Amino acid sequence: MKYGIDNIDKYLYLFKNKRAGLLTSNNALNKEYISSIDILKEKINIAKLFGAEHGVRGDRSAGEYIDSYIDSQTGLTVYSLYRKDGKRFTAEMLEDIDIVVYDIADIGVRYYTFISTLHNAIIDCAKYGKQLVILDRPNPLGCNMIDGNVLNIDYKSFVGTYSIPIRHSLTVGEFALLINTEEKINCDIKIVTCTGLGKKTIFTDTDRMWIMPSPNIPTFDTALAYVGTCLFEGTNISEGRGTTAPFQIIGADFIDGEKLTKELNNKDLKGVIFTPTYFKPTASKFQNLLCGGAHIHITNYSEYESFKVGLNILETIKNMYPQEYKILPPPKENKKPFISLLIGNSDLENNDWTSESLLNKYNNELNQFSKIRDKYRLYI
Repeated sequence: MKYGIDNIDKYLYLFKNKRAGLLTSNNALNKEYISSIDILKEKINIAKLFGAEHGVRGDRSAGEYIDSYIDSQTGLTVYSLYRKDGKRFTAEMLEDIDIVVYDIADIGVRYYTFISTLHNAIIDCAKYGKQLVILDRPNPLGCNMIDGNVLNIDYKSFVGTYSIPIRHSLTVGEFALLINTEEKINCDIKIVTCTGLGKKTIFTDTDRMWIMPSPNIPTFDTALAYVGTCLFEGTNISEGRGTTAPFQIIGADFIDGEKLTKELNNKDLKGVIFTPTYFKPTASKFQNLLCGGAHIHITNYSEYESFKVGLNILETIKNMYPQEYKILPPPKENKKPFISLLIGNSDLENNDWTSESLLNKYNNELNQFSKIRDKYRLYI
């Protein structure tokens, strides 16, 4: 299998006599694990670098705002698209380049902010008359299974940029085509496609090593679990940040790990088992406090229903600990709670929901989205 960067030589005509800006990250590598920055710097005229959350070298923490800086490896200026004063291109950033190149390995999850940056790039390239060339990469979670719910556009945010499911089953190239057409943006987009990619291919079917897209997604299993357990970021329950297994360890200082695990295993959820765990996070919630909880072990990738698992864990904890469990208040006054921005609706704001009722409700949303998604498939 070849990714977009591996096929770049077939598309060099796009860059003839043009100055390019490269929007990229640390996990944008070719099949020999050489950085796309280094590859493209030798083949085309790269004048600027642009960085999303975590920066072009993956050396910035989640949520850390980044100012422009000089990349020590290339001497090029890195213009941040994750600044305190904004997450968009400015006219000045784009005034002396002809093409924006996008090459970032995504994880196929709506919350993950790289596709929000891409969405903004599509709008801004159209606004300023710049061509956008996307070096496509496989969706590590595959282009077959969708999961979760479709975002209510009233809950649009940087962790939910468009009305797609949480596990959206699109490559970034397919996502760009969908956004450009459905929103009638009319950006001049060219996709450098992958070869040898099928819609059912997941990361474990490839011959590549997992390169962490950000510090808290260290493995493929983490990325798959994250579809469901990122929801805990909107609660007072630890999602495992500050442990060796973020998004696979869930707990709090008031939880009995043995009791929680017994309840979860009794649910007979497919493709997963839970073991009790006790941990002291080195950062984030409950830092340096002893917590109890459950460790998620995925036993079958094709059977595992990540969003269902995440909802069931959340439901079990709220039912077992109704006095202690809380959703976090809105990050800003008069704004929506973060858990509502994550799930893309208000369904989790009150504690009277059940996982069964929500999953039944969301099933029709997923069916409707699948019809839209199929119009933009690049890989069969």
